[in-house]
Amino acid sequence: MKTLSKIYNILIFLFLYAPIVVMIIFSFNDSKSRTVWKGFTTKWYAELFGDQAILDALLLSFIIAILAAIISTVIGAAAAIGLKSMNVKLRNFMMSLNNIPMVNPEIVTGVSLMLLFVVVYRTTGLLQPGFGTVLLSHITFCVPYVILSIMPKLRQMNPYIYEAAQDLGCPPARAFMKVVVPEIMPGIITGMMMAFTLSLDDFIISYFTSGSSAQTLPVVIYSMTRKRVSPKINALSTILFLIVLFLLVIINFRQIRDSAKEREKEQVKG
Repeated sequence: MKTLSKIYNILIFLFLYAPIVVMIIFSFNDSKSRTVWKGFTTKWYAELFGDQAILDALLLSFIIAILAAIISTVIGAAAAIGLKSMNVKLRNFMMSLNNIPMVNPEIVTGVSLMLLFVVVYRTTGLLQPGFGTVLLSHITFCVPYVILSIMPKLRQMNPYIYEAAQDLGCPPARAFMKVVVPEIMPGIITGMMMAFTLSLDDFIISYFTSGSSAQTLPVVIYSMTRKRVSPKINALSTILFLIVLFLLVIINFRQIRDSAKEREKEQVKG
């Protein structure tokens, strides 16, 4: 039974990652063909970094992802601390509301935000579709993930250490920075990395809220696929895959290390 389970898992992972492996291999193909291998080359990567439209979209995507990650982390951390101070019933209700954007179909979120921005723009002249609307929409769907990353760390924290720091003469703001923030820092970093990854990867919400002046990289790639797909797309997708893979490895490594530290603390207490 264990052998069949292992074979089943291997087949699942092959099914999931075989297309990505093929894409990576053909990003080095000397031909534009998507089926015939004609030799190894890196010319598609050279052409990719010579395409100004793609580079501009890539830079815009990174700027939006970085800003969305930072802002959503600040908002999410403050919201998580506020939720922790609520009574149980109200906190559970608010957490249920927080989970809705994560399970809601992205197309619903994208269309809803687009309609909101259109109404605001037509009534007030603000929030014209562009950089600002994309950034706001990315912050909107990143905040729930940040809250979900920080809340477990707040639950694990001793609730009396903040009060103890104040009893020892530490001002509230300093006690918060010196006591609470270090305790929840693993959750903050994990939430920020997750927000960055989600923002960089998003297509559907960006497609509905970007307009024509601030198109992110996924939107530009989609517009390029309407014609014959260039091998430059394979090269670009390979680079993005490696970036996301690197971030996920860091996140998982931090989670494993934090879990090991928690086990050590429990063993010391025991």
